[in-house]
Amino acid sequence: MDLTEDLCSWFESDVAREILTALDARRLPKHIAVIMDGNGRWAKQRGKPRLFGHKAGVAAVREAIATCVRLGIDYLTIYSFSSENWTRPADEVSGLMQLFVEVLGREIPNLNEQHVRVRLIGDTQALPSKTRDAFADCVTRTAGNDGLTLVVALNYGARADLAAAARSLATDAASGTLDPGAIDTDMLAARLSTAGIPDPDLVIRTSGEQRLSNFLLYEVAYAEMLFAPTLWPDFGRDELLAAIRDYQNRDRRFGGLGS
Repeated sequence: MDLTEDLCSWFESDVAREILTALDARRLPKHIAVIMDGNGRWAKQRGKPRLFGHKAGVAAVREAIATCVRLGIDYLTIYSFSSENWTRPADEVSGLMQLFVEVLGREIPNLNEQHVRVRLIGDTQALPSKTRDAFADCVTRTAGNDGLTLVVALNYGARADLAAAARSLATDAASGTLDPGAIDTDMLAARLSTAGIPDPDLVIRTSGEQRLSNFLLYEVAYAEMLFAPTLWPDFGRDELLAAIRDYQNRDRRFGGLGS
C-alpha cells in the first residue's frame, strides 16, 4: 500500500507501519461491521460502573471512524444498541440514551470535517424522544457528505428486521401487487433496513466472544469473521489495521473452490 505522509503520521507504531507496507490497497474491505463488545468488563476491571466503560468506548468509535476514513473504507457499521439491550439495568440503559445525546451533540462537526455520512438501521421509534431527535439531527446534518458512510445499528435486531421485510412482501402479495412466486433474495434484501448498503466484507467482534448476537444475520452470509480478544475501549487504530491484514490473508471463496 502506498504510504502517504498522512497515513504514516496516523499510524505511529512501527508494527502498524510494517502492516501498512504489506497491505494491498486494491483488496481493502469495502464494508467493515463491528460488534463493540467488552465495555462493561473493561469498566469492571477498573472498579467502575458499566457506563464508565461505555464512555470509554466512544473514543474507540472515534478511532475506528478516523482510521476507516484514512484508509478509504466506504462503509463502517457499528452495533450501538441491540433490541435485546433493553433488558439491561434501567440505569445503564438510561445512561446510554443520554450518552448518545451528549456524544452526537459534540461529534457532528468532526463527522462533517471528515465527510462522514450517518445512516441509521433499527427501530428508532422506540427510543426516548431526545435520543431519537439527536440521531435524526445527525443524519440530516451529515446527509450531504460524500465520504465514509457510518451505519449505526440502533435498537436493531436482525430477526425483527427480517420479519418486517417478510411482512412487507406478504402485504404486497396479499394485495395482488406482487406475485409470491417471483419473490427472490434480491426482493427480500431490498425490504431490509440495510437496503442499498453492500454486505459486510469483514465482521469484527471484540472481547473474545464468538457469536453474532442477532447482528446482520442475512447480510453476513459470506463475510469474513474476526473475533478479537481485546475489549472494545482498547481496540484502537493498530488493532483495526491488524484485523484488515488478517482479512487480506484469507481466501474468500463465496462457496466456490477458491485459488
